[in-house]
Parts: sequence; C-alpha cells; structure tokens
Amino acid sequence: MSNSDPRLVAFERLLNIMDDLRKGCPWDMKQTIESLRYLTIEETYELSDAILKNDLQGVKEELGDLMLHLVFYAKIGKELNAFDMTEVLDGISEKLIRRHPHIYGDVEVSDDEDVKRNWEIIKLAEGKKSVLGGVPESMAPLIKAIRIQEKVRGVGFDWENVSQVWDKVNEEIQELQFEVNQSKDHSKIEHEFGDLLFALINYGRFIGVNADEALERTNKRFVKRFQHIENRAAEQGRNIKDMTLSEMDVFWNEAKQFEK
Repeated sequence: MSNSDPRLVAFERLLNIMDDLRKGCPWDMKQTIESLRYLTIEETYELSDAILKNDLQGVKEELGDLMLHLVFYAKIGKELNAFDMTEVLDGISEKLIRRHPHIYGDVEVSDDEDVKRNWEIIKLAEGKKSVLGGVPESMAPLIKAIRIQEKVRGVGFDWENVSQVWDKVNEEIQELQFEVNQSKDHSKIEHEFGDLLFALINYGRFIGVNADEALERTNKRFVKRFQHIENRAAEQGRNIKDMTLSEMDVFWNEAKQFEK
C-alpha cells in the first residue's frame, strides 16, 4: 500500500484534524474517555438505525462519526501515555491474523461455523478464562442473550436442531403459565418469563431471525400505526382518550392496509 493510497491520505487527514481540535477547540479539549462514552453509544445506535432503514448514505455518515470517536479515543490515549493509534491498529491486525489460522496458517475449515468455533478456542488459548468473558455486562439484555447463545455455540454447547428449540419454547410457555395461574409468585413468574424470552431468542437464531432487529422493526411498525390513529382522530377533531378501543381498531387496521 503506497503513501499515495487515498485511504491512507484520508486517514492521515482525520488524524491531523483531531490534533488541531485538541489544541484549539474548547469543547474538544475538554473531552475525556469517560465523557465520550455515552456519545459513542448514541452514535452506534444511529448507525444501527441507518442499517435497519437500509439507508446506505446514512450508514456512510454514521461510520464517519464513529471513526471520529475512535480517533478521539486514540488521541486521548496517547496524551495519557497509555496507547496510540498505531498500537490500536497493530493490536487488532495481530489479533485478526492470530484468530484466522485458516487464512494465515495451515488450519482448514469447511464453513463459517468452523471459523467461529476456532475463534472461541483460540481466545481461550490466549488466556481468556471464559468463553463468555467478552460479553459486556452493560450490553442491552436482548442483544446480550444473542451473543451468549452465539458464543457457547462456538464451543459446541447448543441444540442439535430447530425442533428441539421449539419444544423448549413450548416447555417454557407451560412453566410460565403454571406460575401465573398456580403459584402467583412474582419472582417465579419473572424467572419463567425470562426463560421464555431466552428460548424465543434462541429459536429466532435457529430460523435465521435476529431477535433484536425483529423486535425493533415491530416497535417501528407499532409506532407508525399508533401515530396514524392519533392523526386520524385529530382529523376528526377528537381526543384519542375519548375513543373506544373498537374505534381505534378501525384506524389501526387502516394503517395496516397502507403497509401492503
């Protein structure tokens, strides 16, 4: 890769701009790794929104925002004599080479499942104490469940087929219904409800559905349909709080028809 490579030129330009901002912009000079954290989380969600909308222009813009944050963290790391961008990039490059022995070594794989399995085994060989050690504690619970299931699958702890997972879903439904109808113990109900959600997320994984993305699309559909009810009520000069459920259902079904 030559020094005239446009990727290198663009990256160096961003690094230089970051240097200027840390020297001259009051806001940028004030930031710390801690103060940037919640902003980075926000940018990540904005990227997620663009992906779900299939807004590729938005994806490009949000990637730029995230890249700025990565450069920002590296700049602060250098100022603290903790790490710099070179160390960050070399570290991830070395990790990728080490964890892809089927590309940079003599290991053979037959599919992506072999790749994921090798990845987890290599992580343990590197000194990781648990396959689940890399799952962030602060991760959103639904996404965390997906990652937990994916990671344990990487070392062979998984159901053999989708019918087994569906049987587990039905088992959890029955256990939840029992606690709701018989014990009425809130802690037990919560326990079984959590187990049912975990089983459903697992089932989604087996049928190729990302539970987080599916739920978010459902959220968006619900919001759009409910706002249609509000708009139709406003057109008629009515307060939605004074409408009956049957009346609202008419507008709800109307909104569903518009989606077809």
